[in-house]
Amino acid sequence: MKKLSLVIMVWMLLLTACSSGGQQGAAGNGNSVASADQSGKESQGSGNAEDEQPIELSFYFPVAVGGPITSFIDKLAADFHQENPSITVKPVYAGSYQDTMTKAATAVQGGNAPDLAVLLSTELYSLLEMDALEELTPRFSEEYFNGFYEAFMSNTKSGDQVWSVPFQRSTIVLYYNKDMFKEAGLDPEKAPANWDELREFASKLTVKDSSGSVSQWGLEIPSTGYQYWMLQALSLQSGSNIVNNNGTEVYFNKPEVKEALQFYTDLGRKDKVMPEGVLEWATVPSDFISGKTAMMFHTTGNLSKVKADATFDFGVAYLPANKSYGSPTGGGNLYVFKDIPEERKAAAVKFIEFLTQPERVAQWSIDTGYVGTTEAAYETELLKNYVAGFPQAAVARDQMKYASSELSTYQNGQVTKLFNDNIQSALLGEMTPEEALEKSQQQADDILKKYRK
Repeated sequence: MKKLSLVIMVWMLLLTACSSGGQQGAAGNGNSVASADQSGKESQGSGNAEDEQPIELSFYFPVAVGGPITSFIDKLAADFHQENPSITVKPVYAGSYQDTMTKAATAVQGGNAPDLAVLLSTELYSLLEMDALEELTPRFSEEYFNGFYEAFMSNTKSGDQVWSVPFQRSTIVLYYNKDMFKEAGLDPEKAPANWDELREFASKLTVKDSSGSVSQWGLEIPSTGYQYWMLQALSLQSGSNIVNNNGTEVYFNKPEVKEALQFYTDLGRKDKVMPEGVLEWATVPSDFISGKTAMMFHTTGNLSKVKADATFDFGVAYLPANKSYGSPTGGGNLYVFKDIPEERKAAAVKFIEFLTQPERVAQWSIDTGYVGTTEAAYETELLKNYVAGFPQAAVARDQMKYASSELSTYQNGQVTKLFNDNIQSALLGEMTPEEALEKSQQQADDILKKYRK
């Protein structure tokens, strides 16, 4: 009995000790949970990944202008991963904008959509028709969206819903060779301000050799890939845009557009200040840098390449006015795709926030020549100092007050292709400007009629 009593007493003491230890452990765990919770809140913005599952994002990206764009994107992806160790962004370089859109559409249709992509802002309605996009209105604050230039935001929306975020955005600007201006007796600090001056200056800047062949053109405007974009600029300068705001109607045959296309064709075929026929998009900047042309219309996205490669002093100016100044916006937006897991959507949104912080927008503008998409970017010391030393970088930003949304419709690829083909036929003399625009209007109406309510 004594032995039994002793065993019972020892057992009770053990239970008491365990109970006491358990209570202390619970209190300790409670403190640890509180600490972990507090630590988690503190580290949420810093990317502490101790208790986060690794996420890998596929990021489709086009390379549409000159310069080491891929190295810039690789660095941004690496910097983001350093701040957010649980998220790895894998850039996929897919070629031109058209190639990137084809790759993204194929992936969506195959049930293997990328997580996010930079695609032309004008692809909005095509992507909506595919039901491919995650709506971004609830993912960001109204204040965030209000920080972007209004003209850039117009190509992100359908109604009041926002479906993409401006990223590498542009307008068309006039580049001109100041040395050639001096040689032609023109003021190198005075770009042509209107169409009459553009024609006059281009005539003085067109030089022929002893055999009568042109050795230097006064002007080059691309006529492949984005000829609709160039014509849209001329149409805006004449007082009319070529598309409505919901992607269902175009105005290709309006008098202002006919005036614009007539001017475009006359520069080469009648005035002889620009090469006739086809001028490749990618060749025009090379011609300018190598001294084959004294002026060019091109995207501000090539500004950094021209700055790096030109061996002469050059100027950048607004596109010359007809009735007013004007340029469509251009370039790519950031899209998040719908059929991906929620945690990857959230990570993609986090990456977009990272890319669009003022300092990064400023550095991206400096590195590439694209327009800083937010006013806050131009308020950074980084971009202020850059613009002070290189005023040409401010021209595209200042021209934003005359900018309008780019041509964007349902079935945008089809509409743009037929329009481009007909514009090129007019530039080649195969159709009159009026014939080309009437045909474009009829073809586009046939495509878009089912989208009109």
